[in-house]
Amino acid sequence: MMKEATVRLESIEINNFKNIKYGVVDLKNTRKPYASSILGLYGQNGSGKTALIDSLSLLKLLLSGKPVPVYFADFVNVGADSARLKYTFKICDNKEKYEYTADYEVCIRKESDESVQNVDNPDMVEKKYKTVVFDEVVSYSYQDQKTKIKYLPVVDTRTEEVFVPKSKYKVLMGNNKEVKTNMLSYKQLTKATSRSFVFSGEFINSIRKNCKEAYHLNLFEQLIWYGNFELFIINTANSGLITLNALPLSFKYEEKEKASIGSLMIKLNESTLIPKEALGTVINVINNMNIVLRQIIPGLTISVKDLGTELLPNGNIASKIQLMSNKNSKEIPLQYESDGIKKIISILQLLIVIYNKSSITVAVDELDSGVFEYLLGELLRIISEKGKGQLIFTSHNLRPLETIDRGFIAFTTTNPENRFIRLSNVKTNNNLRDFYYRDIVLGEQSEAVYEPTNNYEIALAFREAGELSGS
Repeated sequence: MMKEATVRLESIEINNFKNIKYGVVDLKNTRKPYASSILGLYGQNGSGKTALIDSLSLLKLLLSGKPVPVYFADFVNVGADSARLKYTFKICDNKEKYEYTADYEVCIRKESDESVQNVDNPDMVEKKYKTVVFDEVVSYSYQDQKTKIKYLPVVDTRTEEVFVPKSKYKVLMGNNKEVKTNMLSYKQLTKATSRSFVFSGEFINSIRKNCKEAYHLNLFEQLIWYGNFELFIINTANSGLITLNALPLSFKYEEKEKASIGSLMIKLNESTLIPKEALGTVINVINNMNIVLRQIIPGLTISVKDLGTELLPNGNIASKIQLMSNKNSKEIPLQYESDGIKKIISILQLLIVIYNKSSITVAVDELDSGVFEYLLGELLRIISEKGKGQLIFTSHNLRPLETIDRGFIAFTTTNPENRFIRLSNVKTNNNLRDFYYRDIVLGEQSEAVYEPTNNYEIALAFREAGELSGS
């Protein structure tokens, strides 16, 4: 059932999250109709690009029913009590001919973790904190060949009750008092354990048992499936691992109605132990990637060297492998290739899926890290013009501004209360890269996209710092 539907993230509204007091970014290309959905975000250092990727990391945790780590509590903007985020989705089912537009709104805040109890001297204990997830609201409009329902909330947890509206509670949960008592307990439990309530296993299982209208249940099922299996986040930690000779390999591979989804951490400077049953999947993923890899880096392929098996302390059998690079009939360990090649390899299988599958979202922070700018521009041109899925990326390299439609590009501003804009007054024959450079200098947009620096002051600061350090 899930494979029949396409889930597409259409916009994100951010309030008091990291350095964004307010910002809305529309992920759709409103200029031209494309099967793919690409959003490249550009801007000055520290202007909110990574905050967008972090907001997607938060979304994946919430939809997957996983605990939100405590560091997200520190992402609440200084001076604010909480952060609020709103995600808008389009969900289409080509088989059943239905369509949802759904909003998911959620707040997070930082709270003291009171689970540390019964200590002899509380004053000597370091205070612990946690991220609290609260005020979740799911709203939607539903449309098929016969029915159209106006935009309305289906679950609103901003109440002492389990949720409102009461009419929707009856449809989803029924009238059983025991169910209500259990749901109130689960609501408190998910808050204490830093999880989403409306996408928790307890909540969805109760809907599965009691829901009287299938399309309500379908809404939650589709979003949970999307969060678990179709939303991938590649952050800067991946690039850091590559420099430490570890390759984070993310993949979604389908063959003969079977799907393998996940990620593996493969050491590059020594052999790696992986579950024996995962060996076939890794080999298939690598072989699939090689079809494209040899084209974008002529003559290069990679292979998996099977070094046998090893018995783990828990009694399970693991396969010992090492990744190899093959070029010009020579085989060397992959660790000796450039970081740029390793970066491409780490995400290439996901790029293949974006090109071929409509229901996938991949978000990559600093996509350009270590990648040759001409190749980056051409890859994005191909995916944007002929792909089917959704790619959200941040970059400092401006080459893509010249190769992909400007409707795929957004920019951060220097205004924390209006962080994201699209450049206006761009003519058809304008080079977007040159236009952006000009706007940095002249500031012709409604919001400034660059906080000016003074070359003389920078040079003076270098000299003063050198004098203080004795250089």
